[in-house]
Amino acid sequence: MISPSKDLQKFQKYARINSGNNLLLSIFMEILSLIWNQYLYIPLFNLLIWLYLNYSFFNLGIAVIVLTVILRVVLLPLTFMTEKAKMARQQIDEKVEEIANDFADDPVKKKIAIRQYLKTKRIRPWAKSMSLVVQGLVLVLLYQVFVGGINSQGKYHLLYPSMARPDFINTNFLWFDIGKTNLMAASIVAAYLFAEILIEQFEKKRQSQENATRRELFYILFFPAGSFLILAVLPSVKSIFILTSLIFSSIISIISFFISRGKAVAAKKGLKI
Repeated sequence: MISPSKDLQKFQKYARINSGNNLLLSIFMEILSLIWNQYLYIPLFNLLIWLYLNYSFFNLGIAVIVLTVILRVVLLPLTFMTEKAKMARQQIDEKVEEIANDFADDPVKKKIAIRQYLKTKRIRPWAKSMSLVVQGLVLVLLYQVFVGGINSQGKYHLLYPSMARPDFINTNFLWFDIGKTNLMAASIVAAYLFAEILIEQFEKKRQSQENATRRELFYILFFPAGSFLILAVLPSVKSIFILTSLIFSSIISIISFFISRGKAVAAKKGLKI
């Protein structure tokens, strides 16, 4: 009997390894699919239909707005942490500017003093990142809900036994169908983003007395434009979700601004809040 060659033995070894890797990958994908469908997609679909039947006047657009508000309320602890970090960052910028002025004649001492101060004021952006990840996840899930049509009978089997089956789902919101693309809805989101960025840049310029850099100008123009192009080809439910989330964030920022301002005024008067 002729023994197999070394090349054949290597091939058989690699084949066994690849077979094992493919099996592990297949198991991993099945677990991921199970988690995605059973613990994310199906619960979100049922929650959306429940909101539609009970708290949205049988309008899916309103149901999406209510869903977005519920999500943002759940994420409020992360939102407050983000706003607190933003206020701390503003205080840090003011302190760094003060240090820079104190050591204006000695660049070396200025650099050392700023570095030592920043070591004691670490800001971790993980709260904002986590909030954005969760919202992005819901955006993807909403897209999956609307793929193939929300009124498709093929999706009703995903409803829990205790959930009532609607005869028809009304996707008309204001002047458009949220299951279809709408340029006006995408334009409103882009305009809101543009206005929000402009206000932020104006406030930054007012504090630092510096003009926007080329990179910032690129961001001001192309981020809203890019958002419009993406939303223009997606179901307008995305625009509803994002616009609601942006408005919610703006309200939180306004509240944080007045709280911060109140604390600053109280500090000047020697009071405590």
